[in-house]
Amino acid sequence: MTPDLHLWLIPVLPLIGAAINGFVGRRLTRQAIVTVAIAFCGASFAMALYVALRFSGLAIPHLETLAPWIRAGSFQADFAFYVDQLSLVMLLVVTGVGLLIHIYSIGYMWEEGGFYRFFCYLNLFMFFMLTLVLASNYLLMFIGWEGVGLASYLLIGFWFTKDSAASAGKKAFIVNRIGDFGFLIALFLMIKHFGTLNFDRVFQFAASMSVENATAGLLTAIGLLLMVGAAGKSAQIPLYVWLPDAMEGPTPVSALIHAATMVTAGVYMIARSHVIFERAPTALMVVAIIGTLTALFAATIGIAQTDIKKVLAYSTISQLGYMFLACGVAAFSAGIFHLMTHAFFKGLLFLAAGSVIHAVGGEQDMRKMGGLWRKIPWTWATMLIATCAIAGIPGLSGFFSKDEILWRAYQASWAYWLVGVVTAFLTSFYMFRLMYMTFAGEYRGVTSDHSIVQEQAPARSRPSAAQAHHGIHESPRVMLIPLAILAFLSIVGGWIGVPGSLGGSNRFDRFLGPVFRATAPAVKPQHAAPGETAPPEQTTEGLESHTGRGTELAFTGISVFAALLGLYLARLLYLRRPALPERIAAALNGLYAAVANKYYVDELYATLFVHPVVEGSKHILWHGMDQGVIDATLDNSADATRHVSDSLRHMQSGNLRSYAGWVAAGAAVVIAYMVWTGTR
Repeated sequence: MTPDLHLWLIPVLPLIGAAINGFVGRRLTRQAIVTVAIAFCGASFAMALYVALRFSGLAIPHLETLAPWIRAGSFQADFAFYVDQLSLVMLLVVTGVGLLIHIYSIGYMWEEGGFYRFFCYLNLFMFFMLTLVLASNYLLMFIGWEGVGLASYLLIGFWFTKDSAASAGKKAFIVNRIGDFGFLIALFLMIKHFGTLNFDRVFQFAASMSVENATAGLLTAIGLLLMVGAAGKSAQIPLYVWLPDAMEGPTPVSALIHAATMVTAGVYMIARSHVIFERAPTALMVVAIIGTLTALFAATIGIAQTDIKKVLAYSTISQLGYMFLACGVAAFSAGIFHLMTHAFFKGLLFLAAGSVIHAVGGEQDMRKMGGLWRKIPWTWATMLIATCAIAGIPGLSGFFSKDEILWRAYQASWAYWLVGVVTAFLTSFYMFRLMYMTFAGEYRGVTSDHSIVQEQAPARSRPSAAQAHHGIHESPRVMLIPLAILAFLSIVGGWIGVPGSLGGSNRFDRFLGPVFRATAPAVKPQHAAPGETAPPEQTTEGLESHTGRGTELAFTGISVFAALLGLYLARLLYLRRPALPERIAAALNGLYAAVANKYYVDELYATLFVHPVVEGSKHILWHGMDQGVIDATLDNSADATRHVSDSLRHMQSGNLRSYAGWVAAGAAVVIAYMVWTGTR
């Protein structure tokens, strides 16, 4: 019998840190707060490493039941934790990258107010995210799912005295609740038809059902509802609108929530539910279409943004679209591979952006930067590595994972591949645009005693606006060390997934193989474009190319060309001919304005949904129900009570003859009643 690994300690350790800082952090020194937060998060990472070291000797999946939880008839759900190849990858990513972001936050947040609250929230977020990852059933997963939504609300609105930050936190919370409604209905359907929410039993029931090729049945309904929940958490069309606004939170929050962990929860949930989706081709196709459209849509917006964090926000949405595309073509291991590499290079990009913001006094507008590579060379070098990785430059982590997704997309449909390649070109363009606008040329910011408009709460550790140019400085070592580690991972992280066409054996795919191949049916993919013949029946993972290694290499060359073309165009427009972008924007006029204003989607949602709800609440709930019904009822009741009490008060006159009269009248009423009842 396999001994327990005490999996429960992995999420509980950050919870202890959150409790200590939350309850007594106000009375602790900053050094003590940091020690508590880092120690418990680091212990959780150490436990994850311990599980990884013991993993080869475990019976997989390894299940540990902590305590009974819910019993209702035949339904039962326990507090139980579950580890297999998929959850192990997520464990290492969440705890490892999370620990680096905790360390980085020491320098970034040192002079901020609410220091203890910030680290309490970070630890609390880690607890819920790890609960989500380790859950052995959908109900416990949902607890973690809702918990990360709560923690993200607290972290995004950390500077709650700013209206924009408070509104961004509420927007994230509300939009995620919309997606969670779909997730909940999916769980209700599972309970009704399967009688359980335990992964093993749900997947056994699903595996015993036939593939719903011709009709949309139960599994298709469950898959589509799960997709709704995933779209909310992972910021897919149409529920992506919360993520760009979430940049109002501190930059370490952007790195933790919007790069490495929370936004990938939807991808993880779909991959975990692969047995359901494999038997629901329609739901799988919807995942692929939504992911493809999101990847392209967000990339087009990213090319016109001027806020350095907003560029990275739309980049995150686009990369999540790639992951959904991979899952939608049943290349689940490719999607998780990109999830892992994305955690490395996107976490690095956000932290490096925070280092830039730290250096220039809180400025986030790239039009007021430039020439910074001389002042902050370590930040520039690490951010350049991450940019090359996300652009798909050969040899770096993003190249391998993105190329794998594009190849699997082509095997499903040339339309997916084409959109993916165009998105890769746009990604390379807007990321190198960011690099050139931020680091190349001459400094365009404030050089005299004029204030810089800060989009973040000012931190006393950052230089003042008047020092923004001459006072630009590199970040402290506690911030640079996480950058260096993530830069190293952004370089080497993709080499565990080198495909056979490039001389590798794709060890990452083989590692995850037991998860995704164990119950994979022979599904006929339904992703063929109009006029195109669908590929032959095949299993969902670990496919050898039907068209040969040469064809795969050719498509790899096309994706590399797209990345290099984006680099060249960005260099041409923002380094060699910097006046040209303004002329192009003026020539495009309305089209450029639409892209720069994010296609006015927020305004459209405000018109269609927000304003009607707010105004309806005012007129129906406030004026109608509150004032017209509740207040009127209470006011009328008070008036009636007052009139009755006045009438009764006159009966208490203190006059004996009056009291005798009332007694006689009462006696007469009683005698009359008795006579009446006696004659019946």
